[in-house]
Amino acid sequence: MPLHGRAVKSPSAVKAQKTKLQGPERAKEPYAARAWKEQKQPVAAHLGTVVEHLKAQPGHALNGRVRAPGDKSISHRALILGAMALGVTEIEGLLEGADVLATAEAARAFGAKVERQGEGRWRVEGFGGFAQPSGVIDCGNAGTGVRLLMGAAAGYPIATRFDGDASLRKRPMGRVTGPLELMGARFETTEGGRVPLTVHGGALKGVDYRLPVASAQVKSAVLLAGLNAEGPTTVTEPEPTRDHTERMLRAFGAGVEVTDTPEGRRIVLTPGRLSAQAVRVPGDPSSAAFPLVAGLIVPGSEVTVEGVLLNPLRTGLLETLCEMGADLSIQEAASAGERVGDVTARFSRLKGVTVPPERAPSMIDEYPILAAAAAFAEGPVIMRGIGEMRVKESDRIALMAAGLKACGVEVEEEPDGLIVHGAGCAPLGGAEVRTHGDHRIAMSHLILGLAAEQAVTVDEPGMIATSFPGFVEMMRGLGAEIAACPS
Repeated sequence: MPLHGRAVKSPSAVKAQKTKLQGPERAKEPYAARAWKEQKQPVAAHLGTVVEHLKAQPGHALNGRVRAPGDKSISHRALILGAMALGVTEIEGLLEGADVLATAEAARAFGAKVERQGEGRWRVEGFGGFAQPSGVIDCGNAGTGVRLLMGAAAGYPIATRFDGDASLRKRPMGRVTGPLELMGARFETTEGGRVPLTVHGGALKGVDYRLPVASAQVKSAVLLAGLNAEGPTTVTEPEPTRDHTERMLRAFGAGVEVTDTPEGRRIVLTPGRLSAQAVRVPGDPSSAAFPLVAGLIVPGSEVTVEGVLLNPLRTGLLETLCEMGADLSIQEAASAGERVGDVTARFSRLKGVTVPPERAPSMIDEYPILAAAAAFAEGPVIMRGIGEMRVKESDRIALMAAGLKACGVEVEEEPDGLIVHGAGCAPLGGAEVRTHGDHRIAMSHLILGLAAEQAVTVDEPGMIATSFPGFVEMMRGLGAEIAACPS
């Protein structure tokens, strides 16, 4: 019987079951586990104190060149596919934020040998499948991590208990568990179909599934499960979403065919074994968005972010900013597999636009920072078709509306949309914004505070490190005035 589709027993899994991280053994604790724990108070670690609030205030123009942290979507996938594959996967540029470190720990729990070899450099030795984990897979705040891992685990005859932090426990998982159940997986879920939940996998059958709502996470979960299913698995998405899973599956040796049809984009996966590959992770466009928007709204600024992923399904924000009149220039660089380049933003007078709803999948994580930029535009910026924002780490539509209103910006909130009425000048600011622990809400309002008339303060900044460790230091290096302040 072929190895794929069967639970494997790797040397690291056997060792993990015997090792207790207590007393003298604590020194042997893997980097990912240790770093993830340390990032429980990530901003505190960087600033040398317990930080409950961060304040951004207007000051000098921003100038300089910085490099965006590794793309979070690709980092998650590199670790998961490396753990599923047979052989050694070498990863360069991995994002070492809390979300990705949680996925690294999960890969180790499923039996892979995962080692950090330097900043952003990781080695994953997979044994051709997932082994039965000895404990709960704690995904922290990582919605991408838990959904993709659920799909991957469903393909093996193992029972896996998934959990996460308070924020993750609020997020719906039904969009993933539904199609996986159609394939034959069984779930024991908390009320409302949320984590903690248990996946009973194995003996799956391929499915022809049409996504009711465009979602790269759901698509990816179904495709990862399909690797170990009987027969091909087909996913049709109404609008194209980020295609990192399809690209990486091909690179790891899977059979993937993509065609555009009148019904949407159709992805057909043939089940099979993965072979380890080298992966170079480009800079995350969602993280690059923060210094770039700062460069556009702070007078006299010029900011360049190097090595940014320019995958056409991830450049929706750049397209929108250009339509708003942003002075952006891109210098593409050679890279294997993905388009990558250096993006420069110069201070610009922005104007209102209507963002096409069909663009949402290519920039769903960038709408909070777009809303902050819209506060400086002349005329309304209309954003619709973004209902998925309400089921992210928080209800991002509601929180951005509340934060912008507190800063003196006129905002209209709709069930699946947001309209920001910019006055063509700097908003008042001066607010203390409640973030509900959402990293993108925090960073978006801090960027706004750099160009508002008065400083803006955000609470719960520790969660910034889930996606952008070093955000404060990077922005300070460009000249931003961001500092801890008492609660």
